[in-house]
Amino acid sequence: MADNRIHIPSSQGGLVRYFDDYKSKIELRPEYVIAAIVLVIAVEIVLHSL
Repeated sequence: MADNRIHIPSSQGGLVRYFDDYKSKIELRPEYVIAAIVLVIAVEIVLHSL
């Protein structure tokens, strides 16, 4: 009986590196995000009440 298993080297078997030094060009303050969410909810409530 032949051994048909695939052997992956442990150094490359599904490992993914994420770098902590990545910096996004778009940065939003948390207050702005919360305000936008509240605004969207308010608009939805007004639209459903019409």
